[in-house]
Amino acid sequence: MENKKQVLLTEEGYKKIENELEFLKSVRRKEVAERIKVAISFGDISENSEYDEAKNEQAQLEERILKLENMLRNAVIIDEENIDSSVVTIGSTVKVKDLDYDEEVEYTMVGAAEADPYEFKISNESPVGKALLNRKVGEIVEVQVPDGTIKFEILDIKRQTGGRK
Repeated sequence: MENKKQVLLTEEGYKKIENELEFLKSVRRKEVAERIKVAISFGDISENSEYDEAKNEQAQLEERILKLENMLRNAVIIDEENIDSSVVTIGSTVKVKDLDYDEEVEYTMVGAAEADPYEFKISNESPVGKALLNRKVGEIVEVQVPDGTIKFEILDIKRQTGGRK
């Protein structure tokens, strides 16, 4: 049951996933295999909690590796050089003003796989991301959230710069 959905990624996001995958395959697999080997050396594995924990960790690790491989296989890399900065698109950075709180916030629009609200990277599939997509500077955008409606004014749109956090 393989997911064939396209995974939209910036080049930075693609490299981040590649690096995580390489680390999991080359370092974590060996660490987990060693834990299993040590647990087996304790004897009877039928009542060996260290063995059970190591096997569970191995299963989770292999699941994460498969997920990352699938993401890379279905990746569509956003060409940041060709991003139209006249409208909000995936790969653009958009500065908005929250009209209720009179605060300015800058978001980078990314695909769902790269979303990280703590780094102000929002998904094109999130409520705010959906509302901002294809909008222009000066537009007022209303976003339905669980607490009601948020109003943003789009102040600026620019291309994401590589390596930016």
